[in-house]
Parts: sequence; structure tokens; C-alpha cells
Amino acid sequence: MSKILMKGNEAFGKAAIEAGCKYFFGYPITPQSELPEYLSRELPKIGGAFVQAESEVAAINMVYGAGGAGARVMTSSSSPGVALKQEGITYCAGAEVPCVVLNIMRGGPGLGSIQPSQADYFMSTRGGGNGDYRTPVFAPATVQEAVDMIMEAFDVADYYRTPAMVVADGMIGQMMEPVDFSGPKTKRELPEKTWATTGTKGQRKPNVINSLYLESEILEQHNWRLDKKYKEIEKNEVQVEMYQTEDAEIVFAAYGTTSRIVKSAVKTLRDKGIKAGLIRPKTIWPFPYCAFKAESIPNAKAVLTVEMSLGQMIEDVDLAIKGRLPIYFHGRPGGMTPEPKVLVQMAEDILAGKEVSGGVR
Repeated sequence: MSKILMKGNEAFGKAAIEAGCKYFFGYPITPQSELPEYLSRELPKIGGAFVQAESEVAAINMVYGAGGAGARVMTSSSSPGVALKQEGITYCAGAEVPCVVLNIMRGGPGLGSIQPSQADYFMSTRGGGNGDYRTPVFAPATVQEAVDMIMEAFDVADYYRTPAMVVADGMIGQMMEPVDFSGPKTKRELPEKTWATTGTKGQRKPNVINSLYLESEILEQHNWRLDKKYKEIEKNEVQVEMYQTEDAEIVFAAYGTTSRIVKSAVKTLRDKGIKAGLIRPKTIWPFPYCAFKAESIPNAKAVLTVEMSLGQMIEDVDLAIKGRLPIYFHGRPGGMTPEPKVLVQMAEDILAGKEVSGGVR
């Protein structure tokens, strides 16, 4: 095993190349600009192409075109930039064009700040664009995990013919960590792209990439077929880490960088003799509802959801718990990060039956 010390954004670019991505279309925005800078230098070396589009809208439509031709293609941006890409993402979903979209999240709403945030959960997991569609969404907590998930996202996108997203807050993009690229580049057998618009060469009928269905009956059939695919993704692609939850009386729920902060709080609580644990969704869609079942956290007395937002994932936690346990919340919006000592105090107060800020949801 050979590890390289790399900045997150540059490691994500290398991961895309390792996964077979040859084309990147994007537009600079902090805090992800090092990624397109890296790819602008490295993609030409492998016969690929980097294009800085005139806008985020143009970039995602270039992705649509290259993905429709069967290429492994990627775009990246940060929160308001990904918001601008939503129309193109829903086109890709409707036309079943595989691609990878990386969002290095920053504070909002609007232009907000350039500090790390997790306030794009709704935009990522609920579709974001128009129509009935979903995209698989990976949520890494480390640079290594982001590298692995970007590689996997390309496979998932090709396997299901769908856009796939990777969402990491700005901290993961900006930090430096050792990364290993020696792992397997693919984990599943992928179908041949017989649907791609590669030219007929006089050997077949033309392929058509399209998301426009003017006859309602045909569009309904298309939507039901997409729904069947999404149900298959929900069945097969859930990923979750259960961290010291076997005997936990207070169970945290957190993802991404926030989960690393929570793990520090869990360790402190354990050192104090308080049984704490963490449920960390590694895919935020499909969401790991099964992790919150009574048999998964048999000793839990309460769940404390922690997010770098005003509370978005908590809605999925609430759906998972179904009123079985009280749910508390601690959020830091706008680019602020939770503090372990605050989480420790909240957990102690919850188990002691005291009233806490963030209250029962």
C-alpha cells in the first residue's frame, strides 16, 4: 500500500482519472477550484479534455452531451453552482445519461459564504430539479473515502444509467490527508453502452438521447420505469457506518465532516462512562432507514442529530425513527462547525432528562 499526501480537491481529480474519466466540464467557484485546476493540467496528459465552460449551465449541458456519447464524464462545483446545474441534472436523469456531479458544499442560501456547510442535503437528496427523479448521493467523511466514493460513483452511474452525486463540505476539499489509490478501480460488472450516440457506422438504427415525451401515456410509462430503477438503487446501494451503537444509550446521527466531530464527542462520552454511538450515513440517498430500527440500536433512549445546517437530514431521521424515540437536534448553519464539548454536554443533559437547546423534534 502506497499513500500520497494530497489536498482533497486535487485527490478528487486524480480519483476521477483513475476511474476512467476523460472529460471534465466546469466553472471555477470556491472552495472547489483546485479540482478543475488539477484536471486542466492532468486530463490532456491522458488524451482527455478539460473545458472551462462559460457558465455552470453550459457545463452541465456539455456533460449531458459527452455522457450521452458514452464517455465517462464529470463536473464539479460548489453549492450555488450546483443549484444552477439542476436543470441539466434532471435532463440527464430523464434521458438516463450517466455522469458524476461533485458538490463541495459551502454556506448559503444564495452566494452565502465560502466556508464549509451541509445545507445542500435537500437539494441533493430530493432531486433538486423538476420531475420525479432521484440521484444516488455519496457523502464521504475523509479524503480517502471521497476518492473511493468518486470511483464508485462512476460505476453506479454507468450500472444504473443515472447521474450520481458526491457531496463533501468545503473542509474535505481543502484539507490534506494521505490517500491510497491502489485499490480496485471497479467493483461490478458494467453493461455495454449500446444506447450511446456514437454514430451508426451503417450498422444499426440511430440511438436517441432524449427526456422529452409529449404523449402523457408514454411519459407515465417512462416515469414508472425510472421509479423501478430507483427502487432497485434503494434496495442495493445503501451504505452506512454503525459506530459503537451496539450498546449505545445516546445515538448521534451525522454525516461527512460533522461525523468526525461527533466521533470525538463519542470518545469523550465513553471515557466518562456514558454509552454513546453514531449512525453515519455514507449514502444520504438512498438513506439508511434500516440503521435506525429498534434491533439496530436496541438500547437507545434518544437520538441526537448533528448537522452543519438548520436541520435537513433530521427529516429522514424522523422518518426512520417513526416516533419510537425522542429526537434532538444541534445545527450550525452558514459555515460554522459544531464543537465536541457542546455535543458532550447536550448528550449528558438529554440522558439526565434536562431541557436542552434544540429540543425534542
